[in-house]
Amino acid sequence: MQSSASDIPRRLPRGSHGLDRDVVEASQRTRLLEAVGRAVAERGYAGATIDDVVRRAGVSKKTFYDHFADKEDCFLAAYEAASEQLLERVREAHAGEDDWLERTRAGITAYLRWLAAEPALARVFLIEVAAAGPVALERREALRDRYAELMRDRRGPATAPLPPEILHAVVAAVDDVVVRHIREHGAQDLPALEPVLLYLQVALLAGPESAAAVLSG
Repeated sequence: MQSSASDIPRRLPRGSHGLDRDVVEASQRTRLLEAVGRAVAERGYAGATIDDVVRRAGVSKKTFYDHFADKEDCFLAAYEAASEQLLERVREAHAGEDDWLERTRAGITAYLRWLAAEPALARVFLIEVAAAGPVALERREALRDRYAELMRDRRGPATAPLPPEILHAVVAAVDDVVVRHIREHGAQDLPALEPVLLYLQVALLAGPESAAAVLSG
């Protein structure tokens, strides 16, 4: 049976511990995913090495290669895991609101607060992903498509259906605003961007007049 995240130990007891093999492997994999994020945050994607990752994870190189083919494979797995966590946080925020405008606001707030709470990861997965190669950029575009789908589901009731390319462009614009803020100011105060991001999305979903009213209110 697969262990839940809360059951996975971050450190294994020394010697004979009697833990199931799947628990041991889950612990190793979780620590490697966390370690590659820390290594890339500290050294950049190009500068981080597998030695950096295994040292931070407290595992051997053999264990690393039992789980991943190379640094890129490990980084992509970490990117996917962090993306799923963030997307789930946004979905949960949507689920608590019936009104489309409040649902949009709640999603933006959840997105910014998650990034602000994990400033190193925010930099890694929004900025360093661009240095991780073409596969990483494809994963980023696929993630943007998933956010665009959420945006389509929460558009204003009077808004006509929009092509997915336009919704994707809005998600990319949001990313650009957030990335610029992280580069210039860091991630800790990202929630201050909520009015700007809300305006961007409402202008598309309900029109510029509605967006201006939200911003002035």
